[in-house]
Amino acid sequence: MTKIQIQFFFSALTIASLLLTGSTTVVAQQHYFRSDNGLAKDDSVALPSDFGDEDALVWKAELAPGHSSPCVFGDYIFITTYEDDQLATIGLSRQSGKLLWKQLTKVKDIEKYHPVGSPAAATIACDGERVYSFFGSFGMQCYSLDGEVIWSKPMAPYRNEFGSGGSPIVKDGRVFLIQDHDIDSFVIAIDVKTGKTIWKAQRELATRSYSTPSIRKTADGDELLVAGALRLTAYDVKTGKEKWWVDGLARIVNTTASVVGDMVFIATWSPGGDLGERISMEPWDNATKTYDKDSNGKIVRTELPDDSPVLNRFFRIDLNQDKGLDKYEWERHARVFELARNAIFAIKPTGSGDLTNSCIQWEYERGIPYVASPLTYRGVIYMAKDGGIATLVNAKNGKLHEQGRLSGRGNYYASPVAGDGKIYFASERGVITVIEAGTEFNVINSYDFGSRIYGTPVIDDGQLLIRTNDSLYCYKKP
Repeated sequence: MTKIQIQFFFSALTIASLLLTGSTTVVAQQHYFRSDNGLAKDDSVALPSDFGDEDALVWKAELAPGHSSPCVFGDYIFITTYEDDQLATIGLSRQSGKLLWKQLTKVKDIEKYHPVGSPAAATIACDGERVYSFFGSFGMQCYSLDGEVIWSKPMAPYRNEFGSGGSPIVKDGRVFLIQDHDIDSFVIAIDVKTGKTIWKAQRELATRSYSTPSIRKTADGDELLVAGALRLTAYDVKTGKEKWWVDGLARIVNTTASVVGDMVFIATWSPGGDLGERISMEPWDNATKTYDKDSNGKIVRTELPDDSPVLNRFFRIDLNQDKGLDKYEWERHARVFELARNAIFAIKPTGSGDLTNSCIQWEYERGIPYVASPLTYRGVIYMAKDGGIATLVNAKNGKLHEQGRLSGRGNYYASPVAGDGKIYFASERGVITVIEAGTEFNVINSYDFGSRIYGTPVIDDGQLLIRTNDSLYCYKKP
């Protein structure tokens, strides 16, 4: 067959399929951070486990630093980078890893960010027609698959000395983004074609968090699940109205809620939220008597003792940035410490409003991750806690199966992924540990890439894409 005949043949097959199914439209694929829940689309396709095997390496592409995960669509891989004060969105060839295009985002200033963070933290979203890139130093930009600018939407800067977090997600003609900071927190829906705001919901009680939203399908329409400090909230994707919420989350949330069947799983942990190790602030009246030396109704840094939990959080508590804490600022953050909890919840949402006391099926409080989102695979929930502790929990009842020590010690920022009966954990130090899927902790293999890993690996069409601090690797089972 000629190339034209082949194209005609497959077009005919597509039309025939549509006629047989009664469908008249093709739904575009939506790709964004954890849109696959960390799972291979085809669980029967063999995946590699020995990354030292040269035959398993399809290609390796040198890459500037950044923390975003690869976004894969067709023959494209989209990713963001930050180097020499330049923020870039790039497109790579899926087949070879070669650079196809690169677009720089011009900004007035690079946002402040955590010492282990990056201004290129957000993972790109793609709907099969357009590419959506977000930087906390600028806002959102939309490109064609070939890198042509379609629209730009300045939205920054934000008040957060550790930078912005959370990646855009795309669904049915809308791009959704959550930005929870010290002030002016919000969730927004943006028109994919024009970049115009469809709706924007202010999150008045929210404090800084870095989570990416997720989508839950219901009989009444899709819901946008937003995990923020202390609360998981479901918004109507069409209107931005709150539908239901569950309280009891950590005071800083980095993880993404996952939807598995009719269940929602959310695990959140932050320092000072465990029983017996809780951080607290004394009542305002007691604090002013003890610390307000000049009796002016404000507490400044120099009036606090060296062991005060407020000192290294002073910037975020001082909402008006007048270098003094008043009653409202003090009590607002004291409430966060008081209500924060560290746990994983299994939620079966039914109804509207506050579902905290009615829809939590079970909860578990050990081995909870700080940044890495949990993975649910074949009835087991897998979590990676900093220090290299893997926790396996029964997804139906929350009972512990087993805990084990991963080969990579240190912190875990990348979320685990799974396929072919294998679970992949990537440590910050660059060690990937592969374990068998199941209720027992059995290590298959481990490999040290010798370069730090922050972005979550991606499994697609039998390939495993792994981003380190200096390269992007593509592996496939030999």
